[in-house]
Amino acid sequence: MSTPGDKDRISLKPSKLIFLLILSIMVTMAWLSLAQVQPTQPSQSTAGSLEELKKTAPRVYIDCGSCDLDYIKTEIPFVNYVRERQEADVHVLITTLATGSGGREYTLTFIGQNRFQGQDNIFRYFSHKTDTEEEIRSGLTEVLKIGLMAYVNRTPIREKIKVDFLKAEAAPTPAADRSKSWVFSLSSSGYFSGEQAHASESVRGSFSANRVTRDMKFNFTASASHRQDRYTYEDQNLESNTRTFNGSGLFVKSLGEHWSAGFFYSVTSSTYSNHRLKINISPAIEFDLFPYSESTRRQLRFLYKVGPTLAKYFEETLYDKMKETLLSQSLAVTLDLREKWGSISTSVEGSHYFHDLSKHQVSVFNMISLNLVKGLNAYLFGGASLIHDQLSLPKGGASWEEVILQRKMLATSYNYFLAVGFSYSFGSIFTNVVNPRFGSVGSGGLHIELD
Repeated sequence: MSTPGDKDRISLKPSKLIFLLILSIMVTMAWLSLAQVQPTQPSQSTAGSLEELKKTAPRVYIDCGSCDLDYIKTEIPFVNYVRERQEADVHVLITTLATGSGGREYTLTFIGQNRFQGQDNIFRYFSHKTDTEEEIRSGLTEVLKIGLMAYVNRTPIREKIKVDFLKAEAAPTPAADRSKSWVFSLSSSGYFSGEQAHASESVRGSFSANRVTRDMKFNFTASASHRQDRYTYEDQNLESNTRTFNGSGLFVKSLGEHWSAGFFYSVTSSTYSNHRLKINISPAIEFDLFPYSESTRRQLRFLYKVGPTLAKYFEETLYDKMKETLLSQSLAVTLDLREKWGSISTSVEGSHYFHDLSKHQVSVFNMISLNLVKGLNAYLFGGASLIHDQLSLPKGGASWEEVILQRKMLATSYNYFLAVGFSYSFGSIFTNVVNPRFGSVGSGGLHIELD
């Protein structure tokens, strides 16, 4: 005969046993975690002291669109990060330029504001083409840390900063550059996709050679691509093929802080533009109103090019040509500014053929990002062209399939694109805390975007 206790044990199903076992393990792990964390908590007096010192630390605004801000905040916790430049004691503007080796030059401009007004500094960090993202963000953060110490040293929080100097062994003599500043790159890629009614495949390869010194720059890039699309609908089949080859480059020689001279060259073959072969060589001269040494912050460049073009076509053109030699010239004016209030990049270019001045083109491009007032930002991105120089248009026109599949260039007198937007945010000015749980999510507060 079973007892009441035996009945209770028998009625307990295996699923309940598993649930209770998991629950007991979770409770035990939580208790152990708390037991490990609690002894390491600082005393209330120590925590209060650190909080008071942290309030005196410089307020820093990092102006960099490509930086890992969470990493920076984690590695440099002894300053206060703010999300509005007007609230900052130090505005750090980080700009970049490509180097001859395929890496990048980062210019860190420290602009003192408020209590550090007039205390400005500039530091630079150079990355190599073979550097990983981890190496780049680590090296950039170390330079940023050194730059910020000049401001931290003027606040009471310096009492909690410890500086270590690692005595390095004598550095070996740098090896001679056997490549003589030449850098070469090869790449290839393929993309394949498909479904019942459509299949697409494309392959691409490229090669580049670059040599950059302080007085000279040479660049050559060549690429070839092929794309094929196949469509099936009911009993109809359609196939589209596009082939393109492009080779282009430049050679430029420095003539001082404001002048440069050289030439551009290009070789093109494209079924889309009806060019069996197009070769262009254009001597050029450029003047920059600002010194080239300030190019990461501001440029106002005037670039003039003139030269011949040899063109051969797949199909006879609207002007009854299968090949022709043309002479053209162009003038481009470009303004690039990167300041605390935002950035502006604007260019205007005009070109024409000498044999017929009515065959010309005028293009405008603008990219503007402005910090209008506290919390309110705006951007404008767009461009437009007046096109009257489509000499390669085929005389036979394009079929409906070629139009739909964009296999041939079509006649047009203009093109344009435009993007505009606004954003407004308010709330706490500080952004010190980094919390990676559940990935990155948007910050709190009201966020308005108008497109």
